[in-house]
Amino acid sequence: MPSDTGNPAVPPAPDTTAPDTTDAGTSGGYRAVFAVREFRAVFAAHLLSLLGVVVSELALTVLVYGLTGSPLLSALTFALGLLPYLVGGTLFAGVADRYPARRVLVVCDLICAGCVTVMVLPGTPVGGLLALRCLIAAVSPVFTGTRMAALTDILGEGERYILGRSLLRIVSQSALLAGFGAGGVLLAVFSPRGAITITAVTFLCSAALLRFGTRDRPARSGGDDRGALLRESLAGARSLLGNRRIRALMLLFWLPPLFVVAPEALAAPYADEIGAGPVVLGLLMCAMPVGQIAAELYVGTALSPRLRALIVLPAAVAGLLPLVVYGLCPGTVATALALVLAGAGGAYVIGLDQWFVEAVPEALRGRAMTLLTAGLMTLQGVGMALAGLAAEFLPVHQVVAGAGAVGALCLLPLVLEVRRTAPARPVRTEVRDGADQHMTSG
Repeated sequence: MPSDTGNPAVPPAPDTTAPDTTDAGTSGGYRAVFAVREFRAVFAAHLLSLLGVVVSELALTVLVYGLTGSPLLSALTFALGLLPYLVGGTLFAGVADRYPARRVLVVCDLICAGCVTVMVLPGTPVGGLLALRCLIAAVSPVFTGTRMAALTDILGEGERYILGRSLLRIVSQSALLAGFGAGGVLLAVFSPRGAITITAVTFLCSAALLRFGTRDRPARSGGDDRGALLRESLAGARSLLGNRRIRALMLLFWLPPLFVVAPEALAAPYADEIGAGPVVLGLLMCAMPVGQIAAELYVGTALSPRLRALIVLPAAVAGLLPLVVYGLCPGTVATALALVLAGAGGAYVIGLDQWFVEAVPEALRGRAMTLLTAGLMTLQGVGMALAGLAAEFLPVHQVVAGAGAVGALCLLPLVLEVRRTAPARPVRTEVRDGADQHMTSG
């Protein structure tokens, strides 16, 4: 990406939609987040780009299978959506802090649009299709990490940021459900290349929303003479992972998804094991996202920041325990309920978001968010692979139950580490105007 060599930055005009840092009692909840004009643009762009990714993944899988007749290459198309996250998130993380956020987001969307445009060309070979898929996946953690860091500029670091992150997660879960449905409809009307062409439009619309709907802010790292991008990215990763508190919080983001993906990865074999049909399979696939969406809306709406902080650690562990029910070979209703409860446990990240943004220095925030995204997606892919491998030797219901039990046990020492590294609470003192000193639970 080009460096900033243009005119000196001009102080922006006053922004009447600038965020504040008020707490839950006065922030107005999710409605106050949507009242911020820039967030509305980010939200709409997120929805469009996410739908573009989901539909292009589905259409590309169908296209590759149609060209090759190979189930392996078709499955590899999906796998390539996860594997490059670690590479892109580690080697290119410095982009998120080195360049202005708006430019990074727009360029990422344009790269994705260019990739899917080349995909639809009739002469593009299968190897080229897979390579382009890898490029989109490598760009994704940079885009996501930059957007997450930019939210602190748009919404502040307090309550609105937490609820804004919550809304983006909710729309991500909803878009996954809607995206596969929309992809199926598009593939029923258009050819796979035609469906992919439509996704190019979604990426371009997302780029336009971000370019014209958000303010241009300077880069976090304060210049371009900071050494090679690769060295800067790796140095940031070492600094972040070398911090005991940040490392513990990252692991708390990463480890529960590593285990909780087991029932999703093995949904089809499990449905076959219990003799269920496609309708039951669809129900099981939807149960966990539904639980997470409902719980996140409740926690974000009904609980104060203090209560959200209190439930982080118990909810992270408790979210894995419903999977143990699989060991009893329950019926469809009990299994779906267990998955809903497991999904609800994912709401622990609302409080964890606040701890993380407080722990990470502002100059490293873009790299931290990018690395966080890369690790999250990579470990979910690892979790799926391990669950599949275990199911080669053990019954599916035992694998899922074991994932829940082993995951909960693995989280216990991590919970202790998070508690040990929590910042000391400030002494409660009275200031001259009678107001209490603000205290943050960590």
